[in-house]
Amino acid sequence: MSTDGCTDVRRVGRSHDDGADVRGRLPDGRTMVIQCKRYNPKRKISNSEVRNLLGSQVHLAADVAIFVTTTYFSGPAERCAAQNGVMAVHREHLGLWNNGAALPSLASVNGSGQGDRQHRARRKKTYE
Repeated sequence: MSTDGCTDVRRVGRSHDDGADVRGRLPDGRTMVIQCKRYNPKRKISNSEVRNLLGSQVHLAADVAIFVTTTYFSGPAERCAAQNGVMAVHREHLGLWNNGAALPSLASVNGSGQGDRQHRARRKKTYE
């Protein structure tokens, strides 16, 4: 986050964290709330988890909600994130971000990029 120019970034995640693991401020001054999930690649982020983050965004009065995971989003979860402006950073995007892609550049692929049909078939064969 700091390499993207974010400020006031702090880890707040613990039990009873109001659904936020990280809070901070984007370079343009908007506040953000981030939920992070480290799951087995066989498990997908559910729609209810994205909705919980939306609730946290409202509760904490954050301007931007970001969901970061080491796995993938279910179809309904991906659609919910895209329809409600939640930046959904899944396994592939996380790799890009970790390798130096700026967070704003990932916004352009929000709600997409979980792989083409061949990629999904390979992933399913490997993890399911």
